[in-house]
Amino acid sequence: MALRSVAVVLQDPVAMFEFGVLSEVFGIDRTDDGVPPFDFRVCAERPGEPMHADGQTMLVAPFGLEAAADADLVAIPASSSADHPSEAVMQVVRDAVERGAYVLSVCSGAFTLAAAGVLDGRECTTHWRHSDELASAYPLAHVNPDVLYAHDGTVITSAGTAAGMDACLHLVRSEHGGAVANRIARRMVVSPHRDGGQRQFIDRPVPVTECESIGPVLQWLLEHLDEPHTVSALARRASMSSRTFARRFVSETGTTPHQWVTDQRVLRARELLEETDLSIEQIAGDVGFGSAALLRHHFSQCTGLTPTVFRTRHRSPA
Repeated sequence: MALRSVAVVLQDPVAMFEFGVLSEVFGIDRTDDGVPPFDFRVCAERPGEPMHADGQTMLVAPFGLEAAADADLVAIPASSSADHPSEAVMQVVRDAVERGAYVLSVCSGAFTLAAAGVLDGRECTTHWRHSDELASAYPLAHVNPDVLYAHDGTVITSAGTAAGMDACLHLVRSEHGGAVANRIARRMVVSPHRDGGQRQFIDRPVPVTECESIGPVLQWLLEHLDEPHTVSALARRASMSSRTFARRFVSETGTTPHQWVTDQRVLRARELLEETDLSIEQIAGDVGFGSAALLRHHFSQCTGLTPTVFRTRHRSPA
């Protein structure tokens, strides 16, 4: 199903940040950047009535639930009432799954999907603080508390607020390609890709100051993917010991330096496969894998497709 229309179903009270994530990805006109327009609809059971949000903020949804009836994506942001949704909201979710539309939840919005029965037998996730409660209340749902987001069929669930961005960009990437997802991410000034299988930050994060962050090293790596890299060399660039650098890298990215670089190389290869006519061998060299065989190995592990099959399915039109 092509992703052209998005209906966000609000429940009172509304979690502003989670709603904002959906609005930022799908609700802003970025056609000047080459992003296709989305028909963005903010819906509620009682349109036009103010709903509580964070602090003194009130929100009004201009559309009723009927506006979600033909949406390509029905999105459910977090709410403290998400664990006891109305029958009307649950029916919107069920109808969307039945007609083959995408359904996506952010954080505790997963409880609404579970109450509607669409998580039965599916892998799903939510914020780690709520995962035990979700698993206990809905034993037929396969709750994975460790991942950033889970995509099972047309149902996507995400963990905490930042993971909601990752899930939205993942969906855009799946439907419109990496170039479009990267343009949105660039405008949002967020990482263009964090794989859903990365672990949530459950342990207390290592406190760092801006000058101690590995962010500059990550940016440098993105600009030098074609070069060989070692942990010791990257640690020197960050002015840290190898052990400190490796620990901080996992804390800030959720994965190891080697896996992060591999994932970014695959992501860059996806872009080149979509947007250029470069050969597989050329792409392998440009992204740092060195050989077509090594590119095929890592690309297949990350995407489940060979580079050739991926290009056939996702090649951008001239």
